[in-house]
Amino acid sequence: MPSDTVMGLYRELTELKTRLREAMRAEAGPGVPEDYEFQGEGGPVKLSELFGGHEDLLVIHNMGKGCNYCTLWADGLAGYAPMIGRRCALALSSPDAPDVQARVKAERGWPYRMVSVKGNTFAHDMGFVVNEGYMPGVSAFHKNGAGTITRTGLAYFGPGDDFCPIWPLFDLLDGGARGWEPT
Repeated sequence: MPSDTVMGLYRELTELKTRLREAMRAEAGPGVPEDYEFQGEGGPVKLSELFGGHEDLLVIHNMGKGCNYCTLWADGLAGYAPMIGRRCALALSSPDAPDVQARVKAERGWPYRMVSVKGNTFAHDMGFVVNEGYMPGVSAFHKNGAGTITRTGLAYFGPGDDFCPIWPLFDLLDGGARGWEPT
């Protein structure tokens, strides 16, 4: 049985996570300034087209082939992709060119629709470019019946977040991650 201290901290953490989600949802903004055009494996694709038959869309902001951490998150989320796909559309964006994305997708067995943000301002406008460097995370979007797209949430990826279970699992081990890094 967990101690009162552990349960109290767990409740406090749960409340802080709820407040963080609400703040991030508020920061997501009221609308999307344009129907961004990306480059995909088959040529140009618009943000609105990424929804497929869904009203909602998750776009993973990935820093590209050179980031082992981004690859770790994408590898982990790939296992959830079929379940996510029953609720909403899912795409992975990165600054890599479509041919590079196609190679990584094949090597890693990723089920994602992949699009390149190179040449557009999508990642920057969504807050995933800081000091000219790409940041990892996810944006959630909703498209209403009139076709208007709004961003309904966002989150940044990093060790200890809620999107990669390897970190809290390693936290349970004696010595934690002990300097482990993804490859």
